[in-house]
Amino acid sequence: MEVILLEDVKSLGKKGDVVKVSDGYARNMILPKKLGVEANKKNLNDLKIKNQHAERVAKEQLEAAQALAEEVATKEVTVTLKAGEGGKTFGSVSTKEISAAAKEQLDLELDKKKMQLPEGGLKSLGVYEIAIKFHPKVTGTLKVKVEAE
Repeated sequence: MEVILLEDVKSLGKKGDVVKVSDGYARNMILPKKLGVEANKKNLNDLKIKNQHAERVAKEQLEAAQALAEEVATKEVTVTLKAGEGGKTFGSVSTKEISAAAKEQLDLELDKKKMQLPEGGLKSLGVYEIAIKFHPKVTGTLKVKVEAE
C-alpha cells in the first residue's frame, strides 16, 4: 500500500514523501497514529497543490530577502562607543546594539541572531562590514560605523 507521510517517520521517510509500505503496517501503525494517509487520487492531488503553494511561498520569501539585502547594502548605521585617550575603547559593540541602531536610524527590523560579527567583535573605532543572513541562500552586508561618544 502506498501512503503519503504527514510527519517524519524514522527509517521510512520525511513529511510529504509517498512511500510503499505493507498493508498491515499502514493499517496498524501509520494510519491510526495519523503519521500518514492513503495515497489515493484525492490525497495525491492535495499533496501536489500543497507542494506548489509551498514552492510559490518559498520563492516569494527568497525574492523578499534578496530585495532587503540589496536595500541594506546601500545603508550605513552609526553606533557610539565610549572611548578614552588615544581612541582606546571601553567594551565592544554587540549585535543587539547594531539591531537597535538599525531600527532607530533606518527603520529596519534586523534580527540580531542573524548577524555575524568579525572575529574578536567590534572593539575599535572605524567602519566595519557586518554579514547578515536574511535567508539560507541570501547573505547581505551592512556598514557599521563605530564612533566615540
